[in-house]
Amino acid sequence: MITYKTDEEIELIRQSCLLVCDALTAVAAMIGPGVSGQQIDTAAEQVIRDHGAVPGFKGYRGFPATLCISRNEQVVHGIPNGQSFKDGDVVSVDCGVLMNGYYGDAAYTFAIGNVPEKTMELLRVTKRSLYLAIEQARVGQRIGDISFAVQNYCEVDHHYGVVRELVGHGVGKNLHEAPDVPNFGKRGKGLKLKSGLVIAIEPMVNLGDKRVAQAEDGWTIYARDHAPSAHYEHTIAIRDEGADILSDHLRIEAAIKNNAELKEISNKN
Repeated sequence: MITYKTDEEIELIRQSCLLVCDALTAVAAMIGPGVSGQQIDTAAEQVIRDHGAVPGFKGYRGFPATLCISRNEQVVHGIPNGQSFKDGDVVSVDCGVLMNGYYGDAAYTFAIGNVPEKTMELLRVTKRSLYLAIEQARVGQRIGDISFAVQNYCEVDHHYGVVRELVGHGVGKNLHEAPDVPNFGKRGKGLKLKSGLVIAIEPMVNLGDKRVAQAEDGWTIYARDHAPSAHYEHTIAIRDEGADILSDHLRIEAAIKNNAELKEISNKN
């Protein structure tokens, strides 16, 4: 069943989404070569709990951590571990928060050190597809318009593999609600968008083939051809005047820039 949110509920979801992005900003400030997934997971959980909230993923269907940390060919749902990140890695970090009875959800893919240009282009295209999809998230449009925007830009224009098995979703009192929001589809098809619908749009795009598999840990999804994958996510509300982005990647990107500048200064010294 699809639930449409009141203005008050949307503001509560926004607060949760912004806390997610605070946690991801803490990740952005510390991630780099020599840092482990467990370290950034601990830091993110501390930010969340310091604000009186709880990690939305930890314990969800048995998931053991605050963050989903997916490196290189891993698409999503990677479990944090003690292995250090290396120069050239790309790392998708997905985070959820439950605060005041409502969930927030967002994800960002981090480039660590000197990442090959063809992989950086995958990241740029995937992130751009997220905003092209958001442009379609307007009253009177349909889910298929959102889906088509991602698929057309990533698969038709850039020849990447758009993952089929994993999709975006509604967000509210539950982490995953109706409707599903695929990253592939046809314009003019699917649910008609109405004001008050809150959804997470999250392109998951592979540099190579679209096919994926699940690792033996029962969680991690990876590209079958082991080519790099990228993943970006915003939670948005459909409004009469257009899409209202409830999460905030700008603060994450500011921390990435600051992190890079500090490292540059350190290297010069």
